Amino acid sequence: MKKMTVAAFFAACATFAASAADIYVSLDTGKNKNAGTKEAPLKNLWKALEKAETGDVIHVAGSAKPYPGKATSKGTFRMEKPVSIIGGYSPDFATRDPLKFRTLFQAQNENYVRGNNLGVLHLEFDKTMNAPKGVKMKIDGLIFDEGFANSYHAVKGKPEGFDTGMWLEGPAKNIADKQVSPNRYMIYSATASRVEGELEIENCAFVNCGNIAVNINWFKGKVSIENCVFCNSRMIGASVACSAAVPMDGPSKPRAGWKPEVKWEFEKNTVLYTWSRLNDLADMGFGVRVNTGVEAEIEDNIIGLNVLTGFDNTKGVPSTKKIKLDGNVFFLNRESDVQMTASPSVVKVKVDEFEDLEGTDGIEEIEDNVDLKDPSVFKGRLNARFLDSFLSMKYSESTKLDEGKCNGLRSMLGLPLQGTIKTQCDMFCNRYPLEDALKLFGAMDGKGAQAIK
Repeated sequence: MKKMTVAAFFAACATFAASAADIYVSLDTGKNKNAGTKEAPLKNLWKALEKAETGDVIHVAGSAKPYPGKATSKGTFRMEKPVSIIGGYSPDFATRDPLKFRTLFQAQNENYVRGNNLGVLHLEFDKTMNAPKGVKMKIDGLIFDEGFANSYHAVKGKPEGFDTGMWLEGPAKNIADKQVSPNRYMIYSATASRVEGELEIENCAFVNCGNIAVNINWFKGKVSIENCVFCNSRMIGASVACSAAVPMDGPSKPRAGWKPEVKWEFEKNTVLYTWSRLNDLADMGFGVRVNTGVEAEIEDNIIGLNVLTGFDNTKGVPSTKKIKLDGNVFFLNRESDVQMTASPSVVKVKVDEFEDLEGTDGIEEIEDNVDLKDPSVFKGRLNARFLDSFLSMKYSESTKLDEGKCNGLRSMLGLPLQGTIKTQCDMFCNRYPLEDALKLFGAMDGKGAQAIK
Protein backbone atom coordinates (compact mmCIF):
# COMPACT_ATOMS: atom_id res chain seq x y z
CA MET A 1 0.00 0.00 0.00
CA LYS A 2 1.33 3.41 -0.92
CA LYS A 3 1.07 5.80 2.00
CA MET A 4 -0.51 9.18 1.27
CA THR A 5 1.03 12.08 3.15
CA VAL A 6 -1.08 14.93 4.46
CA ALA A 7 0.30 17.21 1.72
CA ALA A 8 -0.52 14.67 -1.00
CA PHE A 9 -3.98 14.23 0.49
CA PHE A 10 -4.67 17.97 0.25
CA ALA A 11 -3.60 17.94 -3.40
CA ALA A 12 -5.96 15.03 -4.09
CA CYS A 13 -8.80 16.85 -2.37
CA ALA A 14 -8.43 19.76 -4.76
CA THR A 15 -9.68 17.56 -7.59
CA PHE A 16 -12.76 16.62 -5.57
CA ALA A 17 -13.83 20.07 -4.36
CA ALA A 18 -12.18 23.05 -5.99
CA SER A 19 -13.82 25.35 -3.45
CA ALA A 20 -12.79 23.29 -0.40
CA ALA A 21 -11.86 25.46 2.57
CA ASP A 22 -9.37 25.08 5.39
CA ILE A 23 -10.83 25.66 8.86
CA TYR A 24 -8.62 26.05 11.92
CA VAL A 25 -9.56 25.15 15.51
CA SER A 26 -7.71 25.81 18.76
CA LEU A 27 -9.23 25.10 22.15
CA ASP A 28 -6.61 27.29 23.83
CA THR A 29 -6.54 30.37 21.60
CA GLY A 30 -9.72 30.24 19.51
CA LYS A 31 -13.17 31.78 19.75
CA ASN A 32 -16.32 30.48 18.13
CA LYS A 33 -17.04 33.95 16.75
CA ASN A 34 -13.75 33.93 14.85
CA ALA A 35 -13.46 33.35 11.12
CA GLY A 36 -11.74 29.98 11.54
CA THR A 37 -8.46 31.06 9.94
CA LYS A 38 -4.94 30.29 11.17
CA GLU A 39 -4.75 33.73 12.71
CA ALA A 40 -8.29 33.63 14.12
CA PRO A 41 -9.20 29.98 14.80
CA LEU A 42 -12.48 28.68 16.10
CA LYS A 43 -12.49 27.36 19.66
CA ASN A 44 -14.47 24.12 19.33
CA LEU A 45 -14.37 21.24 16.88
CA TRP A 46 -18.15 20.88 17.01
CA LYS A 47 -18.45 24.48 15.78
CA ALA A 48 -16.13 23.75 12.87
CA LEU A 49 -18.15 20.65 11.95
CA GLU A 50 -21.33 22.73 11.88
CA LYS A 51 -19.65 25.33 9.68
CA ALA A 52 -17.82 22.98 7.30
CA GLU A 53 -19.02 22.07 3.82
CA THR A 54 -18.34 18.89 1.87
CA GLY A 55 -14.64 18.56 1.10
CA ASP A 56 -13.43 21.07 3.70
CA VAL A 57 -10.41 20.27 5.88
CA ILE A 58 -10.49 21.04 9.61
CA HIS A 59 -7.06 21.54 11.23
CA VAL A 60 -7.09 21.09 15.02
CA ALA A 61 -4.37 22.30 17.37
CA GLY A 62 -3.30 20.26 20.36
CA SER A 63 -4.20 21.26 23.89
CA ALA A 64 -3.46 20.19 27.44
CA LYS A 65 -7.24 19.87 27.83
CA PRO A 66 -9.51 17.42 26.00
CA TYR A 67 -11.82 18.83 23.33
CA PRO A 68 -15.40 19.04 24.66
CA GLY A 69 -18.49 18.28 22.64
CA LYS A 70 -21.47 20.59 22.33
CA ALA A 71 -23.45 21.18 25.52
CA THR A 72 -26.33 19.02 24.27
CA SER A 73 -24.04 16.13 23.29
CA LYS A 74 -21.06 16.33 25.60
CA GLY A 75 -18.20 14.09 24.64
CA THR A 76 -19.44 13.42 21.08
CA PHE A 77 -19.07 15.12 17.71
CA ARG A 78 -21.42 14.70 14.76
CA MET A 79 -20.19 14.92 11.17
CA GLU A 80 -23.07 15.25 8.69
CA LYS A 81 -20.99 16.31 5.67
CA PRO A 82 -17.91 14.43 4.45
CA VAL A 83 -14.97 16.56 5.61
CA SER A 84 -11.48 15.86 6.92
CA ILE A 85 -10.07 16.37 10.42
CA ILE A 86 -6.31 16.71 10.86
CA GLY A 87 -5.13 16.97 14.47
CA GLY A 88 -1.84 17.38 16.29
CA TYR A 89 -0.83 20.92 15.36
CA SER A 90 1.23 23.31 17.47
CA PRO A 91 -0.67 26.36 18.84
CA ASP A 92 0.43 28.50 15.86
CA PHE A 93 -0.23 25.67 13.34
CA ALA A 94 3.41 25.94 12.18
CA THR A 95 4.34 22.35 13.03
CA ARG A 96 2.56 19.07 13.57
CA ASP A 97 3.29 16.26 16.04
CA PRO A 98 0.16 14.35 17.15
CA LEU A 99 1.83 12.82 20.22
CA LYS A 100 3.33 16.11 21.40
CA PHE A 101 0.47 18.46 20.50
CA ARG A 102 -2.40 16.19 21.42
CA THR A 103 -5.83 16.59 19.92
CA LEU A 104 -7.47 14.62 22.70
CA PHE A 105 -11.03 13.38 23.20
CA GLN A 106 -11.30 12.25 26.81
CA ALA A 107 -14.81 12.76 28.17
CA GLN A 108 -15.58 12.56 31.87
CA ASN A 109 -18.22 10.23 33.27
CA GLU A 110 -20.23 13.05 34.81
CA ASN A 111 -20.61 14.72 31.41
CA TYR A 112 -22.02 11.71 29.58
CA VAL A 113 -25.32 12.58 27.90
CA ARG A 114 -27.36 9.92 26.12
CA GLY A 115 -28.27 11.05 22.63
CA ASN A 116 -28.40 10.09 18.97
CA ASN A 117 -24.64 9.89 18.54
CA LEU A 118 -23.39 6.31 18.69
CA GLY A 119 -19.76 7.34 18.39
CA VAL A 120 -17.44 9.89 19.93
CA LEU A 121 -16.99 10.92 16.30
CA HIS A 122 -20.27 10.01 14.59
CA LEU A 123 -20.35 10.09 10.78
CA GLU A 124 -23.86 10.15 9.35
CA PHE A 125 -24.24 11.41 5.81
CA ASP A 126 -26.98 11.70 3.19
CA LYS A 127 -29.17 8.60 3.03
CA THR A 128 -30.56 9.30 -0.48
CA MET A 129 -29.27 8.50 -3.95
CA ASN A 130 -28.18 12.14 -4.17
CA ALA A 131 -25.42 11.58 -1.61
CA PRO A 132 -21.99 12.88 -2.68
CA LYS A 133 -19.78 10.62 -4.77
CA GLY A 134 -16.02 10.65 -5.14
CA VAL A 135 -15.39 12.09 -1.67
CA LYS A 136 -11.92 12.05 -0.13
CA MET A 137 -11.87 12.17 3.66
CA LYS A 138 -9.00 11.91 6.12
CA ILE A 139 -9.08 11.57 9.91
CA ASP A 140 -5.52 11.93 11.11
CA GLY A 141 -3.75 12.50 14.41
CA LEU A 142 -6.64 12.21 16.90
CA ILE A 143 -6.40 10.56 20.33
CA PHE A 144 -9.49 8.96 21.86
CA ASP A 145 -9.61 7.77 25.49
CA GLU A 146 -12.83 6.69 27.22
CA GLY A 147 -11.04 5.66 30.41
CA PHE A 148 -12.60 8.44 32.47
CA ALA A 149 -16.04 8.30 30.83
CA ASN A 150 -16.52 4.62 31.71
CA SER A 151 -17.78 3.40 35.06
CA TYR A 152 -15.66 0.80 36.85
CA HIS A 153 -16.46 -1.35 39.89
CA ALA A 154 -14.79 -0.10 43.06
CA VAL A 155 -13.43 -3.49 44.17
CA LYS A 156 -14.64 -6.35 41.95
CA GLY A 157 -12.17 -7.50 39.33
CA LYS A 158 -9.47 -5.17 40.66
CA PRO A 159 -5.99 -6.73 40.66
CA GLU A 160 -3.50 -5.40 43.18
CA GLY A 161 -2.10 -2.02 42.18
CA PHE A 162 -4.84 -1.18 39.64
CA ASP A 163 -6.62 2.16 39.93
CA THR A 164 -9.98 0.69 38.81
CA GLY A 165 -11.96 -2.49 39.11
CA MET A 166 -13.65 -4.10 36.10
CA TRP A 167 -15.65 -2.16 33.48
CA LEU A 168 -19.38 -2.01 34.23
CA GLU A 169 -22.10 -2.28 31.62
CA GLY A 170 -25.20 -0.20 32.32
CA PRO A 171 -27.51 -0.08 34.17
CA ALA A 172 -24.82 -1.03 36.72
CA LYS A 173 -22.47 1.73 37.81
CA ASN A 174 -19.99 2.58 40.49
CA ILE A 175 -21.74 4.44 43.31
CA ALA A 176 -19.10 7.16 42.98
CA ASP A 177 -20.02 7.81 39.32
CA LYS A 178 -22.84 10.00 38.07
CA GLN A 179 -23.43 8.01 34.87
CA VAL A 180 -23.14 4.45 33.58
CA SER A 181 -20.45 3.53 31.04
CA PRO A 182 -21.20 5.20 27.67
CA ASN A 183 -20.87 1.91 25.74
CA ARG A 184 -20.23 3.78 22.47
CA TYR A 185 -17.87 3.54 19.52
CA MET A 186 -14.96 5.93 19.03
CA ILE A 187 -15.39 6.42 15.28
CA TYR A 188 -18.72 5.28 13.88
CA SER A 189 -20.09 5.54 10.34
CA ALA A 190 -23.85 4.99 10.19
CA THR A 191 -25.21 2.05 8.20
CA ALA A 192 -27.74 4.05 6.18
CA SER A 193 -25.29 6.66 4.84
CA ARG A 194 -24.81 6.45 1.05
CA VAL A 195 -21.68 8.53 0.50
CA GLU A 196 -19.23 6.99 -1.97
CA GLY A 197 -15.50 7.57 -2.01
CA GLU A 198 -12.45 7.24 0.22
CA LEU A 199 -12.05 7.41 3.98
CA GLU A 200 -8.59 7.28 5.52
CA ILE A 201 -7.96 6.98 9.26
CA GLU A 202 -4.30 7.41 10.15
CA ASN A 203 -2.01 8.11 13.13
CA CYS A 204 -4.84 7.85 15.67
CA ALA A 205 -5.05 6.16 19.08
CA PHE A 206 -8.13 4.39 20.44
CA VAL A 207 -7.86 3.56 24.15
CA ASN A 208 -10.32 2.16 26.73
CA CYS A 209 -13.29 1.90 24.35
CA GLY A 210 -16.50 0.49 25.83
CA ASN A 211 -17.61 -0.84 22.45
CA ILE A 212 -16.08 -1.47 19.01
CA ALA A 213 -13.35 1.17 18.73
CA VAL A 214 -13.72 1.84 14.97
CA ASN A 215 -16.98 0.63 13.43
CA ILE A 216 -17.25 1.73 9.80
CA ASN A 217 -20.26 1.00 7.58
CA TRP A 218 -19.25 2.30 4.14
CA PHE A 219 -21.51 2.35 1.10
CA LYS A 220 -19.04 2.11 -1.77
CA GLY A 221 -15.38 2.92 -2.17
CA LYS A 222 -12.28 2.50 -0.05
CA VAL A 223 -11.53 2.59 3.67
CA SER A 224 -7.93 2.78 4.84
CA ILE A 225 -6.87 2.44 8.47
CA GLU A 226 -3.13 2.86 8.89
CA ASN A 227 -0.61 3.44 11.66
CA CYS A 228 -3.10 3.46 14.52
CA VAL A 229 -3.03 2.03 18.03
CA PHE A 230 -6.04 0.12 19.37
CA CYS A 231 -5.59 -0.64 23.06
CA ASN A 232 -8.11 -2.05 25.52
CA SER A 233 -11.30 -2.09 23.46
CA ARG A 234 -14.42 -4.10 24.18
CA MET A 235 -15.78 -6.59 21.61
CA ILE A 236 -13.77 -5.55 18.49
CA GLY A 237 -10.84 -3.27 17.78
CA ALA A 238 -11.65 -2.43 14.14
CA SER A 239 -14.55 -3.54 11.92
CA VAL A 240 -15.50 -2.45 8.40
CA ALA A 241 -18.72 -3.47 6.63
CA CYS A 242 -20.28 -2.69 3.26
CA SER A 243 -23.70 -1.08 3.72
CA ALA A 244 -24.68 -1.53 0.05
CA ALA A 245 -26.89 -4.56 -0.58
CA VAL A 246 -25.19 -7.63 -2.04
CA PRO A 247 -27.19 -9.14 -4.96
CA MET A 248 -27.57 -12.83 -4.18
CA ASP A 249 -28.63 -15.84 -6.20
CA GLY A 250 -29.00 -17.89 -3.04
CA PRO A 251 -28.39 -17.72 0.71
CA SER A 252 -24.61 -18.03 0.31
CA LYS A 253 -24.01 -17.31 -3.38
CA PRO A 254 -23.63 -13.74 -4.68
CA ARG A 255 -24.93 -12.97 -8.16
CA ALA A 256 -22.54 -13.92 -10.97
CA GLY A 257 -20.07 -11.15 -11.80
CA TRP A 258 -20.61 -9.24 -8.56
CA LYS A 259 -17.56 -7.84 -6.80
CA PRO A 260 -17.16 -6.39 -3.29
CA GLU A 261 -18.20 -2.73 -3.18
CA VAL A 262 -15.80 -1.73 -0.38
CA LYS A 263 -12.04 -2.17 -0.30
CA TRP A 264 -10.51 -2.07 3.18
CA GLU A 265 -6.80 -1.62 3.74
CA PHE A 266 -5.69 -2.23 7.33
CA GLU A 267 -1.93 -1.75 7.52
CA LYS A 268 0.69 -1.16 10.22
CA ASN A 269 -1.69 -0.97 13.16
CA THR A 270 -1.18 -2.31 16.69
CA VAL A 271 -4.25 -4.03 18.17
CA LEU A 272 -3.93 -5.20 21.77
CA TYR A 273 -6.28 -6.18 24.60
CA THR A 274 -9.68 -6.55 22.94
CA TRP A 275 -12.16 -7.87 25.50
CA SER A 276 -15.28 -10.01 25.25
CA ARG A 277 -18.81 -8.59 25.26
CA LEU A 278 -19.39 -9.48 28.93
CA ASN A 279 -17.14 -10.48 31.80
CA ASP A 280 -18.02 -14.15 31.30
CA LEU A 281 -15.52 -14.09 28.39
CA ALA A 282 -18.00 -16.11 26.36
CA ASP A 283 -18.23 -14.24 23.06
CA MET A 284 -16.59 -11.45 21.04
CA GLY A 285 -13.12 -10.21 21.91
CA PHE A 286 -11.79 -9.91 18.33
CA GLY A 287 -8.88 -7.71 17.33
CA VAL A 288 -10.04 -7.24 13.72
CA ARG A 289 -13.18 -8.37 11.87
CA VAL A 290 -14.09 -8.43 8.16
CA ASN A 291 -17.76 -8.29 7.14
CA THR A 292 -19.94 -9.07 4.12
CA GLY A 293 -19.18 -7.24 0.86
CA VAL A 294 -15.62 -6.23 1.75
CA GLU A 295 -12.33 -6.85 -0.04
CA ALA A 296 -9.75 -6.61 2.74
CA GLU A 297 -5.98 -6.39 2.88
CA ILE A 298 -4.80 -6.94 6.47
CA GLU A 299 -1.04 -6.42 6.35
CA ASP A 300 1.95 -5.78 8.64
CA ASN A 301 -0.06 -5.36 11.84
CA ILE A 302 0.70 -6.43 15.39
CA ILE A 303 -2.36 -8.27 16.75
CA GLY A 304 -2.05 -9.70 20.25
CA LEU A 305 -3.46 -10.19 23.73
CA ASN A 306 -7.05 -10.35 22.50
CA VAL A 307 -9.48 -12.28 24.70
CA LEU A 308 -10.94 -14.52 21.99
CA THR A 309 -9.10 -14.21 18.67
CA GLY A 310 -6.87 -11.85 16.74
CA PHE A 311 -8.66 -11.91 13.36
CA ASP A 312 -12.31 -12.90 12.90
CA ASN A 313 -13.93 -13.91 9.61
CA THR A 314 -17.15 -15.50 10.84
CA LYS A 315 -19.49 -12.53 10.33
CA GLY A 316 -21.71 -12.51 7.23
CA VAL A 317 -21.39 -14.53 4.03
CA PRO A 318 -17.81 -15.74 3.36
CA SER A 319 -18.35 -15.90 -0.43
CA THR A 320 -18.95 -12.13 -0.50
CA LYS A 321 -15.48 -11.39 0.90
CA LYS A 322 -11.99 -11.34 -0.53
CA ILE A 323 -9.29 -11.32 2.12
CA LYS A 324 -5.52 -11.09 2.08
CA LEU A 325 -3.95 -11.65 5.49
CA ASP A 326 -0.23 -11.15 5.04
CA GLY A 327 2.84 -10.25 7.06
CA ASN A 328 1.15 -9.80 10.44
CA VAL A 329 2.62 -10.52 13.86
CA PHE A 330 0.30 -12.44 16.20
CA PHE A 331 0.99 -13.17 19.85
CA LEU A 332 -0.76 -14.37 22.99
CA ASN A 333 -4.32 -14.19 21.70
CA ARG A 334 -6.06 -16.27 24.35
CA GLU A 335 -8.12 -18.68 22.23
CA SER A 336 -6.81 -18.41 18.66
CA ASP A 337 -5.03 -16.09 16.26
CA VAL A 338 -7.63 -16.56 13.52
CA GLN A 339 -11.26 -17.63 13.67
CA MET A 340 -13.11 -18.19 10.41
CA THR A 341 -15.85 -20.07 8.67
CA ALA A 342 -14.65 -23.18 6.84
CA SER A 343 -18.04 -24.39 5.70
CA PRO A 344 -19.92 -25.87 7.43
CA SER A 345 -18.05 -25.20 10.67
CA VAL A 346 -15.97 -22.55 12.42
CA VAL A 347 -12.25 -23.20 12.78
CA LYS A 348 -9.87 -21.58 15.25
CA VAL A 349 -6.16 -21.76 14.58
CA LYS A 350 -2.85 -20.39 15.78
CA VAL A 351 -0.45 -18.63 13.44
CA ASP A 352 1.76 -21.68 12.82
CA GLU A 353 -1.24 -23.49 11.26
CA PHE A 354 -2.23 -20.70 8.83
CA GLU A 355 -1.10 -22.63 5.73
CA ASP A 356 -4.09 -24.91 6.17
CA LEU A 357 -6.46 -21.95 5.73
CA GLU A 358 -5.45 -20.82 2.25
CA GLY A 359 -8.36 -21.35 -0.10
CA THR A 360 -10.98 -21.50 2.65
CA ASP A 361 -14.14 -19.42 2.27
CA GLY A 362 -13.22 -15.78 1.63
CA ILE A 363 -9.45 -16.19 2.08
CA GLU A 364 -7.52 -15.41 -1.11
CA GLU A 365 -4.06 -15.11 0.41
CA ILE A 366 -2.53 -15.80 3.81
CA GLU A 367 1.25 -15.52 3.83
CA ASP A 368 4.23 -14.49 5.96
CA ASN A 369 2.31 -14.20 9.22
CA VAL A 370 4.45 -14.98 12.25
CA ASP A 371 4.39 -15.39 15.99
CA LEU A 372 6.22 -12.72 18.00
CA LYS A 373 9.89 -13.73 18.02
CA ASP A 374 11.34 -11.01 20.26
CA PRO A 375 9.13 -9.94 23.20
CA SER A 376 11.77 -7.40 24.21
CA VAL A 377 10.40 -4.96 21.60
CA PHE A 378 7.66 -4.20 24.14
CA LYS A 379 10.01 -3.59 27.05
CA GLY A 380 9.12 -0.23 28.53
CA ARG A 381 6.13 0.06 26.18
CA LEU A 382 3.58 -2.37 27.64
CA ASN A 383 2.27 -1.68 31.14
CA ALA A 384 3.88 -4.55 33.04
CA ARG A 385 1.29 -4.75 35.82
CA PHE A 386 -1.62 -4.87 33.35
CA LEU A 387 0.13 -7.50 31.23
CA ASP A 388 0.91 -9.72 34.20
CA SER A 389 -2.67 -9.57 35.46
CA PHE A 390 -4.04 -10.29 31.97
CA LEU A 391 -1.79 -13.31 31.44
CA SER A 392 -2.65 -14.76 34.84
CA MET A 393 -6.34 -13.88 34.65
CA LYS A 394 -8.68 -16.48 36.14
CA TYR A 395 -12.26 -17.22 35.16
CA SER A 396 -14.66 -19.31 37.22
CA GLU A 397 -18.28 -20.35 36.94
CA SER A 398 -20.56 -21.94 39.50
CA THR A 399 -24.12 -23.22 39.12
CA LYS A 400 -26.77 -23.32 41.83
CA LEU A 401 -29.84 -25.35 40.91
CA ASP A 402 -33.33 -25.02 42.32
CA GLU A 403 -33.96 -28.24 44.23
CA GLY A 404 -37.75 -27.84 44.19
CA LYS A 405 -40.34 -30.07 42.62
CA CYS A 406 -39.97 -28.33 39.25
CA ASN A 407 -36.41 -29.53 38.84
CA GLY A 408 -37.31 -32.93 40.22
CA LEU A 409 -39.76 -33.45 37.38
CA ARG A 410 -37.33 -32.03 34.82
CA SER A 411 -34.63 -34.41 35.99
CA MET A 412 -36.91 -37.42 35.79
CA LEU A 413 -37.91 -36.52 32.21
CA GLY A 414 -34.35 -35.79 31.11
CA LEU A 415 -34.98 -32.06 30.64
CA PRO A 416 -32.48 -29.26 31.42
CA LEU A 417 -32.57 -28.14 35.03
CA GLN A 418 -33.40 -24.58 36.05
CA GLY A 419 -31.08 -22.63 38.28
CA THR A 420 -28.67 -19.75 38.52
CA ILE A 421 -25.17 -19.45 37.13
CA LYS A 422 -22.65 -17.19 38.80
CA THR A 423 -19.56 -16.18 36.85
CA GLN A 424 -16.49 -14.47 38.16
CA CYS A 425 -13.48 -13.04 36.34
CA ASP A 426 -10.71 -11.33 38.24
CA MET A 427 -10.37 -8.47 35.71
CA PHE A 428 -12.35 -7.15 32.75
CA CYS A 429 -11.67 -4.05 30.63
CA ASN A 430 -10.00 -2.25 33.53
CA ARG A 431 -8.73 1.20 32.60
CA TYR A 432 -5.41 1.14 30.74
CA PRO A 433 -3.08 4.14 31.21
CA LEU A 434 -3.22 6.40 28.15
CA GLU A 435 0.46 7.30 28.42
CA ASP A 436 1.42 3.63 28.17
CA ALA A 437 -0.88 3.08 25.20
CA LEU A 438 0.83 5.90 23.29
CA LYS A 439 4.21 4.22 23.85
CA LEU A 440 3.06 1.48 21.46
CA PHE A 441 3.79 3.71 18.46
CA GLY A 442 7.16 2.61 17.06
CA ALA A 443 7.56 -0.60 19.08
CA MET A 444 8.63 -2.75 16.11
CA ASP A 445 10.25 -1.54 12.93
CA GLY A 446 7.99 -2.22 9.92
CA LYS A 447 5.24 -3.96 11.91
CA GLY A 448 2.39 -2.42 13.82
CA ALA A 449 1.99 1.30 14.44
CA GLN A 450 5.19 3.14 13.58
CA ALA A 451 6.58 6.32 15.12
CA ILE A 452 4.54 9.23 13.73
CA LYS A 453 6.62 11.44 11.44
